[in-house]
Amino acid sequence: MKMIIAVIKPSRLDAVLDGVTEAGASGLTVTEVRGYGRQKGKTEVYRGAEYEVKLLPKVKLEIAAPDDVVQAILDAIVRTANTGKIGDGKVFVLDLEQVLRIRTGETGAAAIAG
Repeated sequence: MKMIIAVIKPSRLDAVLDGVTEAGASGLTVTEVRGYGRQKGKTEVYRGAEYEVKLLPKVKLEIAAPDDVVQAILDAIVRTANTGKIGDGKVFVLDLEQVLRIRTGETGAAAIAG
């Protein structure tokens, strides 16, 4: 099992959700976050005053997935989140040691199956 963590542009969220669902993700968690990377922020004007925003809004998706669907989910994220512009995001894949579904007590892949 793997934990897939993707940080993407908020504008791409709906497309990514559709893509990962079709790829086999049975559930996920979405968090609104702010981040700093190669984009190095941006300059905005508010009430006539110009100021720099260093931390830009992003969306973080966390998906626990069995090994057999991980590559399909990764492909779906890359395909649907890519705009070809700086700031499209990053995807991290981590080994997932154990999963436990609280309600039923199921563990392992059974705990993340739809």
